[in-house]
Amino acid sequence: MTMLRKLLTALAVILAVFLIVRAVVELFVIDLSDPSSYASDWGGPSLVGVLIVHCLPGVLAAFALVLWWHRRRGGEPTTR
Repeated sequence: MTMLRKLLTALAVILAVFLIVRAVVELFVIDLSDPSSYASDWGGPSLVGVLIVHCLPGVLAAFALVLWWHRRRGGEPTTR
């Protein structure tokens, strides 16, 4: 593995972890029962829009990170 590829992989993992943490934190930062706490956020004024904008990238990053880790370890899907 070349040095540049290792660097890009490390940066991608750091970005994925950031997006995952941001998605989890967003759920605790906003008051889901008070629309004024998230009305001016990106995706607002609706709660669904705010959650899509702030949490969906983290969900997709978690999925991509698990998929990358599974492929990196050479795992094959198990059939039963």
